Amino acid sequence: MEYPSLDKPKAGAIRFNTDSSQLEIYDGNQWTGVLATSPEQQTGGTRAIFSGSYSPMLDTQNYVNVDSTGNALDFGDFVGTDRSAIATCGSRTRGLLMGGYPGSGGTAGVNDIDCNIFSSTGSCFDFGNLSEAVRYAVGGGDGTRGLRGGGYDGSFKDTIDYVTISTTGNAVDFGNLAGLKFVFLNGANSKTRTFFPTGYIPSTYSNVIEYVTTSTLGNAADFGDQTSARGYGQGICSSATRGLFYGGTGPGNLNIIDYLELSTLGNALDFGDISYATNGIAASCSPTRGLNAAGGAPSPATGRTTIEYVTIVSKGDSIDFGDLTVQMRYTTGISNGHGGL
Repeated sequence: MEYPSLDKPKAGAIRFNTDSSQLEIYDGNQWTGVLATSPEQQTGGTRAIFSGSYSPMLDTQNYVNVDSTGNALDFGDFVGTDRSAIATCGSRTRGLLMGGYPGSGGTAGVNDIDCNIFSSTGSCFDFGNLSEAVRYAVGGGDGTRGLRGGGYDGSFKDTIDYVTISTTGNAVDFGNLAGLKFVFLNGANSKTRTFFPTGYIPSTYSNVIEYVTTSTLGNAADFGDQTSARGYGQGICSSATRGLFYGGTGPGNLNIIDYLELSTLGNALDFGDISYATNGIAASCSPTRGLNAAGGAPSPATGRTTIEYVTIVSKGDSIDFGDLTVQMRYTTGISNGHGGL
């Protein structure tokens, strides 16, 4: 049985309520429960969204709680046309979908930026536009800025532009990549750096990883190399300290996972394998887990429903997490628990 205090508690006093088994704080008027969720550490769970698909062309978005296992649920649709090969970035509250391929044939891309609210489900709203129409670009950033680097739209791009995620508006110039490339995926992020991985450059494949300091402006610099030259279709995600690189073309489809220590300069190392060789794969992270999903291009041509996960601080092969609601490929992922937050 709990007995009342002899003295009125002061605001900020802490007690353990033995009836509810909950820690409480006195707010000056009453005792109220202390929430166990930490926005900084995302202990309440991280939501990952997987967006877009090609062949079939879909505006489908699925989401999962990264810290559990299970099948994905429908999130909502894009503002405009169905598309794939989208660059993504996000804060703890918003996820942005930048550019992409609408599947209309030829080399056409779009300059649309759509915005999701992680805590809700439903269709995106219009955020603004990139500085150019582009597909196969790389997205990244921190909780304040979202960056788009490179891409393709009839010619290879080296442009980096950025937006302020908490507002709406068009992207503005940040700098340039060291070389022209297209990749289409979300990049790796630490709290201070955004990383642009290897990609397909005119007539060949690259193994070079570049980076920028997210809070500044300027051109990308060399960071190191991946374990092999890679083209397009990698899935990439990161904690605050380690980035993971899944699959891709080299030129055949790959099942390898590389990892990178983000605080230093240097080359990527072998982490393990995913269960199938693929490009067009998506990836997303919590502070402790990395997920890979979808993929399958060019076989199966209809994509995959597969979702797998690894523990980022260790090394090893990915294991089953659950399934997407539909088969997807050339898909991209973003979360509200990535390493840039």
